Amino acid sequence: MADLFDKIGSFTQAKEAIELGYYPYFRALSVSEGTTAIFEGKEVVMIGSNNYLGLTTDERVRQAAIDAIERYGTSVTGSRFLNGTLELHLELDRRLAAFVGKEAALVFPTGYQTNVGTISAVVQKGDYVIIDKDDHASIVDGCFLCRGEMKRFRHNDLSSLEEVLSKLPSQAGKLVVVDGVYSMGGDVAPLADIVRVSKAYGARVMVDDAHGIGVTGGGRGTAAHFGLTDDVDLIMGTFSKSFASIGGFIAGSKDVIHYIQHHARSLIFSAALPAPNAAAVLKALDIIEAEPQLIKQLWDNADYMRNGFNALGYDIGTSNSPIIPVVLHDDFRTVLAWHALIEEGVYTNPVLPPGVPPNQSLLRTSYMATHQREHLDRALEAFKVVGERLDLVSPSGEVSTAGQGVIS
Repeated sequence: MADLFDKIGSFTQAKEAIELGYYPYFRALSVSEGTTAIFEGKEVVMIGSNNYLGLTTDERVRQAAIDAIERYGTSVTGSRFLNGTLELHLELDRRLAAFVGKEAALVFPTGYQTNVGTISAVVQKGDYVIIDKDDHASIVDGCFLCRGEMKRFRHNDLSSLEEVLSKLPSQAGKLVVVDGVYSMGGDVAPLADIVRVSKAYGARVMVDDAHGIGVTGGGRGTAAHFGLTDDVDLIMGTFSKSFASIGGFIAGSKDVIHYIQHHARSLIFSAALPAPNAAAVLKALDIIEAEPQLIKQLWDNADYMRNGFNALGYDIGTSNSPIIPVVLHDDFRTVLAWHALIEEGVYTNPVLPPGVPPNQSLLRTSYMATHQREHLDRALEAFKVVGERLDLVSPSGEVSTAGQGVIS
């Protein structure tokens, strides 16, 4: 008789990596001050965070959270559907809707729950949800939980999107979901073309702007960047990046948000966002609106690093955002490079399949408005040293192809 846990005994890769000392996941930071951190007793320059505007350590944001704890306590102990809605939540709903240029918005406890709840609520039996193959896992899981049918198109490929849409019944409801800024590749979706093709086939458009809100379009996101706020039907954002907190929101027309509010199971059956988290978002929003220079500095830092990586000869794909992947292709060399960079005092994120496609393993780097030039120069020097030591790039600044190919 088969045992449900039989599969567990065959999962040995992580244990083997732990024994060798090269397991890069679930390892704790003891101190994090934004641009630097203490990792296993060593100070490192942090270029592996989504703290794009550096607001998680801003004293104004911290104080707002402290003040909310003193007034409301640490938890709401219920869902927004019942006893969990505070005045803070309603204020945040209104402020976010106005910020992204939509009639209404609805705050969820996490970004993951926002996507799962929204997609499973609006896509029903007989409907179709069409997603980019590089969309975030929360979008995929929302598709799995909805009663409609999921279709996928090649990443940022308009001909592939049109091919998928052209084969769907014209009378069926259709929702196209894309990331505004892709979290691994750092590339921005060609939203104008996606909207054009989607509307031609009667499809609604939703943008997951987890990595775009606070970053693109003056902070208002990818739709604002392209001047398409009125053409995009739903805008999703999260608070764990630029907004220095946790949670997420969906914004759209009043009627659509009202419908989601009464049908999104991940909202109805989850405790609401705690008051200190909501207060931190509101204060971060105040700062973003009042200090646009933060976003300019973020982009200046990202451009500086992009130029630096290109000069060193690294493959950074098609990144055009503050997320810059260093694509090393080979799984083992990616982990070796991560470990070597830690030794040189730089923290990055190693991403292996299935987080990326096969043969596309990479070090995910991302930048903050609060990074100083000395932090960025330290990071580039470490990449130079490690790149030459591990034969990732040649001294002449060319990408090395030695040893490429996945090691299983």
